[in-house]
Amino acid sequence: MTDSDRIDAAEPQSEVVAPPAGVDAAPAKKGTDWWAEIKAIFWLILAVLAFHSFIAKPFYIPSESMMPALLKGDRLVVSKYPYGWSWVSPSFHIFPRTEGRLWGEMPERGDIVIVTPPGQSSDYIKRVIGLPGDTVELIEGQVYLNGQPLRREERPPTLLPIDENLPCSSAGDFGNFRTRGADGRSYCRLPVFREYLPNGRYYDTIDIGYSPQADDFARITIPEGHVFLMGDNRDQSADSRFPAGGPNGGLGGPVPWENLGGRAEFITFSLDGSSSYLNPISWFSALRGGRAGSSLRPAEGPAPAPSR
Repeated sequence: MTDSDRIDAAEPQSEVVAPPAGVDAAPAKKGTDWWAEIKAIFWLILAVLAFHSFIAKPFYIPSESMMPALLKGDRLVVSKYPYGWSWVSPSFHIFPRTEGRLWGEMPERGDIVIVTPPGQSSDYIKRVIGLPGDTVELIEGQVYLNGQPLRREERPPTLLPIDENLPCSSAGDFGNFRTRGADGRSYCRLPVFREYLPNGRYYDTIDIGYSPQADDFARITIPEGHVFLMGDNRDQSADSRFPAGGPNGGLGGPVPWENLGGRAEFITFSLDGSSSYLNPISWFSALRGGRAGSSLRPAEGPAPAPSR
């Protein structure tokens, strides 16, 4: 017996079985391509930021300055492109403050806009009342635009449900406006006045009484490239009527149009302030009914006759 015969007898050879015809062998498992994953996440974040900066972004209402159209706790969509783009357009205001806008257009009177006050980085939300060249004046709460009083008519009071975002405290600025509705719920019953602009647009405002600081404003002429902004809640709005900074935290008069970050379009949903991040059930129980989808564009009708 030869040596080769001994080896074959002691160590049987394994049979190699070929895979069936038409069936590919399983590919070898590869490790995670972390660099590709990082690049994909980077481009996703960049796309989201670009959309927020140049198309539209969500906005949260932190105060009562735009009642009754907007309540504290409302979430809404702001479109970024109607007035063009400027240094304030990116979601994070990191670019140098420059004058003018790219493909810019002036807003219309009555638009609700977000604005970054000069020298600040936070965003406010207000309504456009005056445009470049207009004169604006307030006498005992009556707005005069180009020497003519805006038509103003009293409407039935609005009943806003009381919740954590709208406490309607008797110790606060609303005074004793609490009431109980026919459904047994507590409401804040606030006086409403409808205001008409010369272009036929109109909207509701809240005015709970005369305030020397808010209701009297000396006549000014709005400079070129500026707009005059006011809140609909005329007694609780830090807007163009008040100096910048200080206790009122106003806009310091007309603001440059490049400080406008976009136009408010519609409400997506609204929370009453009772939700908790740690309690997912509260995310749904805190939703206010009937506000989702509400348009924030002012209503329009025939141009009103001048008040006498």
